[in-house]
Amino acid sequence: MEKQQNIKQKLPDKFSNFSEWYQQLILRSGLADYSSVSGCIVYRPLAYAIWEKIMQEVDKRFKQLGIKNCYFPLFIPEKLFEKEAEHIAGFKPEVAWVTHAGDTKLAERLAVRPTSEAIMYASYSKWIRSWRDLPLKLNQWNNVVRWEFKHPVPFLRGREFLWNEGHNAYATEKEAMEDLWKILNIYKDVCENILALYGIVGKKTELEKFAGAVSSYAIEFLLPNGKAAQGPDAHFDGENFAKAYDICFLDQQQQKRYVQQITYAISTRMIGVMVAIHSDNHGLVLPPKVAPTKIVIIPIFDKQTKQNVLDYAKQVKSELVKLLSNSDSDAIIIDDREQYTPGYKFNEYELKGVPVRIEIGMRDIEQESVTVFRRDTLERFTIKLSQLSKIKELLDEIQKNLFEKAKQFLLSNVVTVNNIDELKQAIANKKMAKANFCCTKECEQNIAEQLEAITPRVIALDEKPNENDKCIFCGKKAQAVVYFARSY
Repeated sequence: MEKQQNIKQKLPDKFSNFSEWYQQLILRSGLADYSSVSGCIVYRPLAYAIWEKIMQEVDKRFKQLGIKNCYFPLFIPEKLFEKEAEHIAGFKPEVAWVTHAGDTKLAERLAVRPTSEAIMYASYSKWIRSWRDLPLKLNQWNNVVRWEFKHPVPFLRGREFLWNEGHNAYATEKEAMEDLWKILNIYKDVCENILALYGIVGKKTELEKFAGAVSSYAIEFLLPNGKAAQGPDAHFDGENFAKAYDICFLDQQQQKRYVQQITYAISTRMIGVMVAIHSDNHGLVLPPKVAPTKIVIIPIFDKQTKQNVLDYAKQVKSELVKLLSNSDSDAIIIDDREQYTPGYKFNEYELKGVPVRIEIGMRDIEQESVTVFRRDTLERFTIKLSQLSKIKELLDEIQKNLFEKAKQFLLSNVVTVNNIDELKQAIANKKMAKANFCCTKECEQNIAEQLEAITPRVIALDEKPNENDKCIFCGKKAQAVVYFARSY
C-alpha cells in the first residue's frame, strides 16, 4: 500500500512553488533519478523514449538536407583544444580533464568533450582540399560534459547532457547562412509540431553568443517561474575556426580560401522545457506526438467479469491500432495488472502524462461504449464503440491545444518596458521584458554587474526600434529590440 499512497500524494503547487514542484515531478513520474555523481542525472526509460522521439524527428529532417551522422572521440588533446582562443576562454572553466590512466600520468591532458569543434576540425583540415569536397555536413548524437558550478536542475542545467552537434563547412557565407536558417527552422518545426512548444526565435547579443562564433541564433522559451531557457541554437562561425585549424580549400579559380562554417544543436534540455510548460499539479502532461504511450486502456473487472472485460479491451485496442496506423501499436497499452486498483492506475497514468485514458467496465460493454479521459483538460466522457475514430481526432486536438496554450502563455507574459524600473518590475513579476537596446558590449557588461542575473536573451528579428528610440540603459541610440529575462 505504501507505493499506492505515494502515487496519490499531491505535488506542490506549480506556480507558487515551481522549483519543488518540478523536482518532485521529475522523480515521481519516473522521468529521471539522481545519480551518485553530483549534477548528473539518470535518464529513465520514459525520458529516454521522449529523447529518442526528438532524435528521430530531427534526424529525418537533417537527412533531407544531406546531413550525415558520424562519431568522434570523447577525449580531446589539450593542444587541439587551445587552438581557438575565444572558444577555449569560453569553455575552459567548465572542462573536465583526464590526467591519468591507472597510476600513470598522461603526457598530455585530455579534455572530456564539452563540444567537439577541436577534435572534429583537426580531421576537417585533412579531409577538405578542394571546392569539390564541399559542403561537408556532419552531425553527432552524443553526450557532453560541462562542469558547471551553478545549481544543477534535472534536464535544464546539468554537468552531463545529451544533444546533437552539427558541424558544416561551405565554400561561401551565402551557402552557410542558407543552411543555418533551414536548420533553425527544423528545430522550430520540431518544437512546435512535436513538442507543442512556442518560443521566440532571435539573434544572440555579443556577450551571449557562442564562444568563437561570428553570430548566434536561438529559440528562447519562458518557464512558469519567470526564467528563460535557451532551446535549440545555430551559430555562424565564419572563418574563425577554419583559420585556427587550417581548414582551407582550392576554389574553382585555384585560389586558396578558408571554409565558412556553421554549428547547431538541440539537447535534452527540451525535455525539461516541455515538462515545465505543459505539466500541472497532477503530474506530467505529454503531447501525443512525443508521448511513448499515447493511450492506456484500463479494464475494470472482478473474477466473474474478468474475461468479458479483457476481451472487450483487446477488441478496442485492435480497432485503435487500425485507426492510428500499425506503427503506433506499441503506443497503446492495456493495463490488466490485478495487484493495483483502477484508482491507483488512474493516478499513475495522470502522473506519467499519458494523453488519453480509456476505462472499460461491464456497463461500457452493455452500452457498447468506452469511457474516455483526456489528460490535458482532465475531461471525462463516454463515446460509442462505433465512434472510436474520435480518439484519433482527440489526440490531434490535445496536441493543438497544448501548443496554443504554450503560445498564449509566452505571448501574454512578454511586457514592453521603457526604463530600467519597468524592466525590474516586469522580471519581478515573472515576465519576459522587451526593450530598446544599444547592443554594445559595454552596456551588456553594465547590465550583468548591476541587474542581478538579468540578461539579454535574444534580439527580435521581426521588430526594429524607431529612428529616435534610445537604449533604456545608457540612453544612446537604440540598435535593436531585445528580450530580457533571468535564465537557467
